Amino acid sequence: MKKKKSEEVQVDPLAWLEGDDPFGLNDPIELVNFVCTECKKNDEVPAYIIGEFMVDKKPGEPVTLECPYCNGEMFEAKDDPSE
Repeated sequence: MKKKKSEEVQVDPLAWLEGDDPFGLNDPIELVNFVCTECKKNDEVPAYIIGEFMVDKKPGEPVTLECPYCNGEMFEAKDDPSE
């Protein structure tokens, strides 16, 4: 006797994702703190985004981003002000 479609066993198509983490979705995201030169607000930016902006930069040239609060210029905040 043939089973009806509603009686067939449903297979989870995403079951293969449960064991390993092939895409790195469970990896922690490294955040880099940026500070705006105008409004002085801080914003945490994922390191992989900063890597995308470094493609066309010269070695040692700082990455600058646009402030999401005031559209000013943001630079990476340093832990030590003498850096």
